[in-house]
Amino acid sequence: MFARLAFVLSALTSVALAGVAAPPQCDRYYVVEAGDNCDIISAKTSSSTYQLARVNTGIINSQCTNLTVGELICLGLEGQDCEDTHVVQSDEVCVDIANNAGILLSTLLANNPNVDSQCSNIYPGEVLCTAAVLIHYT
Repeated sequence: MFARLAFVLSALTSVALAGVAAPPQCDRYYVVEAGDNCDIISAKTSSSTYQLARVNTGIINSQCTNLTVGELICLGLEGQDCEDTHVVQSDEVCVDIANNAGILLSTLLANNPNVDSQCSNIYPGEVLCTAAVLIHYT
């Protein structure tokens, strides 16, 4: 218990020292490593690419090119943290991803609001939320 508390305090101190305000309701954190990009981090941590970008608005730019080794980022917010994910492979389509996850296509699209209704803008390496429940991002 004390080790977790020390880690959280250390993580929050790192964020405060960097001058970046982490969301106070952050559920999980990640320390950026050499070679990381948003899709790699999302795949390693089971956090969708959309969720990672959304909870770090103002911290990570839209192209995910401003990550710094040692930087502490939030992976998901309390009550809005999708940990059921799928890394998109070449030639996959949303209906197959949804079927393989055992969820409705409408649920896949609702939990990944960055994906258009024709699913034409997904790409290999993107990490999608495949939770069976709706994640209510606020």
